Amino acid sequence: QAQLVESGGGLVQAGGSLRLSCEASGSILSGNDMAWYRQRSSKQRELVAHINTGGSPYYADSVKDRFTISRDNGKNTVYLQMDSLKPEDTAVYYCNLVQSTGMYWGQGTQVTVSS
Repeated sequence: QAQLVESGGGLVQAGGSLRLSCEASGSILSGNDMAWYRQRSSKQRELVAHINTGGSPYYADSVKDRFTISRDNGKNTVYLQMDSLKPEDTAVYYCNLVQSTGMYWGQGTQVTVSS
């Protein structure tokens, strides 16, 4: 089993920045993929960014060139640097880990961007 704990959410004005962190603990296996998803009000959870164990990133079109995903394998931690934030980025952001034992989710952290 793996446990994920997110931190770094909060309230920010449009154009501002936030950095989310997610630390994984428990039985963390090598070769895992990590990602950030978000769920905006009354909408389905959507993929924001993904990074594999080798560090290759993928971004949703809506955040490309504004968000940066990175990971520290030694700390079992994934980060999401969010710049040029927009009100439509307001959502609960969830950390996700996929490894051979299954898929795991964090509890979510609220990001609110005011206009």
